[in-house]
Amino acid sequence: MNDVITEAAPAQGRTSVREAPGRDRQRRRTARLLAGGALTALAALIGAGAWGHAEQSAARLATLAAKREAAGHVRTIVAKSVDGPRTVELPATLQAFDSATLYARATGYIAKRNVDIGSRVAQGDVLAVIAAPDLDQQLAQAKAQLAQMRAALVQAQANADLARVTEGRTSRLVKDGWQSKQQGDTDRLNLAAQVAAVGVAQANLDAQAAQVSRLQQLTDFERVVAPFSGVITSRAIDLGSLVTADPTSGTPLFSIARTAVLRVQVYVPQEVVFGLHDGQQADVTVPELPGRVFRGPITRNASALEPGTRTMLTEVDLDNRDGALRPGLYGVVHIAVPRQQPVVIIPSEAVIFSQNGLQAAVVENGRLRLRTLDIAADDGARTEVRAGLKPGDRVIVSPPVDATDGMAVVAEG
Repeated sequence: MNDVITEAAPAQGRTSVREAPGRDRQRRRTARLLAGGALTALAALIGAGAWGHAEQSAARLATLAAKREAAGHVRTIVAKSVDGPRTVELPATLQAFDSATLYARATGYIAKRNVDIGSRVAQGDVLAVIAAPDLDQQLAQAKAQLAQMRAALVQAQANADLARVTEGRTSRLVKDGWQSKQQGDTDRLNLAAQVAAVGVAQANLDAQAAQVSRLQQLTDFERVVAPFSGVITSRAIDLGSLVTADPTSGTPLFSIARTAVLRVQVYVPQEVVFGLHDGQQADVTVPELPGRVFRGPITRNASALEPGTRTMLTEVDLDNRDGALRPGLYGVVHIAVPRQQPVVIIPSEAVIFSQNGLQAAVVENGRLRLRTLDIAADDGARTEVRAGLKPGDRVIVSPPVDATDGMAVVAEG
């Protein structure tokens, strides 16, 4: 029995050694098959992805092509040429034709005030009265001195007349030998002295008369009068206010403005300057007075442009005797300016702003065509085109955002 076991064990060990190489080959074959399958699957996935991407690209291209070929409806207008004058609208300020601030010319106290802000006055009306007792006393004293000097002049003239008569008599007596030459010389010297005294008295009288005239003018300034007809726009004094007549720091009393005629000041840009001339009519409107148009002539201009803004100050005079307008109002000046050349006018919403500049889209044979524009003017509502469009073009209003040259469109309007 032991022999059987001994013989069986070696036989089992020999079978295990013979089968090992076969199992290795089987594993390698299985690994190769799995790797090949994975590669095949990967290749299939890559192929499927490439095919899908190609299909998507083709679909996008087809969509774009279809979109280009799709005829979108657009609203159009017919471009027309305009060669008449264009109306320029410019902001303006309305100002009083004349305005002045009245200062005290006499030192004293306000004794009477006849007007207040808003008062309408005529030229020469007394606006206020200044009480200046010191000035009145100076004037009275100067007048008294003037009267004394007049009397002194009369006395000097009388003395000169007497000396003239005496000298004439003496000269005859000396000639006839009845009077000495010494007496004749004395009378001649006396006459010369009396004539000189008359000259001095006359000079003193003239100087005193000038002083009286000056003081009289200063006392006249005690009555503050309106230099022109207008309206009082400010008041700086009340009854009892102390005012001083200083040339540099005098007391301001009133401000007055002439409003029967208004100056409308407007700054005209360079492109309009050469189309303006004095006497040309202009219309002025005020937003707060809808429906009213005020017309007046262009009366003056600065004849030079301001370097910083390239604009020229121009003034229009408006008749305002009815008082409808007030100084300081904001207004709009409408001026008709001749055109240098014909232009094509289109709505501003027809202009395309792109990297290629300003363009407009027109319809030609069912296709959208882009045109580059040379703009002459744009007021926000209408655009004046100098070049790029011609009369008769069908211009697209509010062109589509994706507008491209050559796309199919259907024009409406």
